Amino acid sequence: MNWKTNSITLFVVLILMLLASGEAMAQCAMCKAVAENAQDESGYGLANGLNNGIIYLMGIPYLLLATLFIVFFRKQIGGFWRSFNQIH
Repeated sequence: MNWKTNSITLFVVLILMLLASGEAMAQCAMCKAVAENAQDESGYGLANGLNNGIIYLMGIPYLLLATLFIVFFRKQIGGFWRSFNQIH
């Protein structure tokens, strides 16, 4: 396998992993303890907001890397799709 095939395979696997994952509850032990004990006036815990913030902060680097990958490798990706369409 050459580097193009490896990079495309890695990209597809990463996309599938992101799409296949459900709602991730990413919390450290201390954050979880604080969030479970803290509640607002309606009895709604702060855990949901904390989870959303953590997921947001976790997702930004992946979006930046995907954008950089597309910007730098768009010619190779376009060439791959042209050759793929010629074969099929």
